[in-house]
Amino acid sequence: MKNSAIVLFLLCCLTAHLGAQTAPRKFELQASSPQFWRLLDRNAQLAKVAGGFGFTEGPVWDPAGFLYVSDETLNKIFRVYLDGRKESFILLGDPDGNTFDRQMRLLDCASVLRAIIRITPHGQYVVLADRYQGKRFNSPNDVVLGPDGAIYFTDPTLDLPKGQKQEIPFQGVYRLDSKGNVQLLTKDLSQPNGLAFTPDGKRFFVDDSDKRNIRVYDVGRDGALSNGRIFGEEPGGPDDGVPDGMRFDRRGNLFVTGPKGIWVWDAQGHHLGTIVLPEQPANLTWGDKDYGTLYITATTSVYRLRTKTRGFVPYLAH
Repeated sequence: MKNSAIVLFLLCCLTAHLGAQTAPRKFELQASSPQFWRLLDRNAQLAKVAGGFGFTEGPVWDPAGFLYVSDETLNKIFRVYLDGRKESFILLGDPDGNTFDRQMRLLDCASVLRAIIRITPHGQYVVLADRYQGKRFNSPNDVVLGPDGAIYFTDPTLDLPKGQKQEIPFQGVYRLDSKGNVQLLTKDLSQPNGLAFTPDGKRFFVDDSDKRNIRVYDVGRDGALSNGRIFGEEPGGPDDGVPDGMRFDRRGNLFVTGPKGIWVWDAQGHHLGTIVLPEQPANLTWGDKDYGTLYITATTSVYRLRTKTRGFVPYLAH
């Protein structure tokens, strides 16, 4: 083969390789079990609510008809409306996971502040906790309201501000009570991320983004955890995404972001199928009046997907 032909051949191979790497994924419902179709319609359509973000996280549905969405790149929390409108709600360094408390007050994992904060409807905030035993948290990542009304959150080093010291020598999962007391629940995960309680409050789930697995614990008095074990694995390629945000439906099925989309699991740990998304998702929440729609924060966009099930929403459960 002449040199010019060799060069042309190599260029074609390189172009094909890059094209394979950069080709966008398409929305697809991939069933691993017939039970998957009890939760999702075969003809369900994914809709893009809004785009143009830096990196989306922490969606929370407000009954007024909009979403709170964190943008970790633009350092803001937005109000996002179903017609695509975006309103800047608060300027905040690297906001992450959000939830409501029982009084429908917005809680946020503020990475730059290294704190759990509560935000008023007018965009002011108060720090609820930023230390454990006198040492600053790493970078609180995700938060959920427990069945006891306490706040549960993960604290990996994923967003530890550059140049700042890690003061706690592990990445923990914590409980914050109404009096401001912080209790360490476990430090046996290498990179704890998303977390959720089962609808009956008897089991607690948290994923480990580093190990690419989902762990489950039994819940005792005052939120104490025991009998930690692996619930499921979400393997994938280096750029496929990792286990992150998670939500239960009312039937006890678990929806977890993971490689290429959202993995759906039944209560026994069987992988029912995957919702493949065009952009890699980081988190999700239930919304609409009946909480039957998944709202998904996926890289630069927010998507919605109607389901055949109804979401379990902890702060509405009391």
